[in-house]
Amino acid sequence: MKPQTKKLLKVIIPLVIGVFFVVISIARFEAEERQLIWENIKKADLFWVSISVFLGVLSHMSRAYRWHYLLQPLNVKPRFSNTFMSLMFGYLANLGVPRSGEVLRAVSVSNYEKVKFQESFGTIVTERVIDFIMLLSIVGLTIAMQAEIILGFFEEQSINPVMTFGIMLLLIVIFLVGLKILRKSNHALIIKIREFLEGVLKGMKSILKMKNRSAFIAHTFLIWFLYVAMFVVVKYSVPETAGLGLNVMLVAFVFGSFSMSITNGGIGIYPVTVGASIALFGGSEVAGESFGWIVWVAQTLLVIIIGGISAILLPLVNKN
Repeated sequence: MKPQTKKLLKVIIPLVIGVFFVVISIARFEAEERQLIWENIKKADLFWVSISVFLGVLSHMSRAYRWHYLLQPLNVKPRFSNTFMSLMFGYLANLGVPRSGEVLRAVSVSNYEKVKFQESFGTIVTERVIDFIMLLSIVGLTIAMQAEIILGFFEEQSINPVMTFGIMLLLIVIFLVGLKILRKSNHALIIKIREFLEGVLKGMKSILKMKNRSAFIAHTFLIWFLYVAMFVVVKYSVPETAGLGLNVMLVAFVFGSFSMSITNGGIGIYPVTVGASIALFGGSEVAGESFGWIVWVAQTLLVIIIGGISAILLPLVNKN
């Protein structure tokens, strides 16, 4: 398959999946229910939506500032404007091509600050690993709070835990075999991959040399507190979801977070997943889906606006 075709498929396939879920979202409701969802969205309390957007901006600023702590051991002292705008430009790119934003962030900082691309990308990989651990911690807390209902859901879906474990074991074996090939092979392509990964590893090791580790940890907890908070406060914008407890919100947050990686920016699938999660606990699926669309639209518009401005300003503020 040609490289151009692969790139095109990476854009088209997630978009098709997103459109598919939008169609499902519309088709599975009766006309009256669809009208009610639309009314809920139109009549959403903008005060709470604005609070959510504000918290979202704070989380992005904290994430950009936290990045400084990973770059400093590489003898890089970036400007906040560069890290923040690179971050937002990357988020904007993710709406078009999933996961392209991480590469774009590294490219932007390597262009405007004195740092190698591999090392910059390595710090982003480190960041993602730590954030994944934080998400898993929230998953663990959520399961502990709602174990009976969540396990019942998986049983209803006929998800076999033995098969899941077997797949995970197979992936680990494939990973170990691939690692051995990378270490031993003298093939030119493998050597290039190995050199690239060594640069990435150097960036990842920056956390071990970090002087402000406590500040980095504090920002990590702040970012995830803001993520949860900007999600939860939107429940007050729809009367039917205002009374939902934190336990329900955490489940919806977790499922929604995982769904974001399936399509471009979670288009289509995010509201469906959030709505289904709320319905799992006996809430109104109509209200839940309304809530999901409000969260998704608000945060996506935030990324489009600030990401678009960042794309324009980045080269201008660094032209010298």
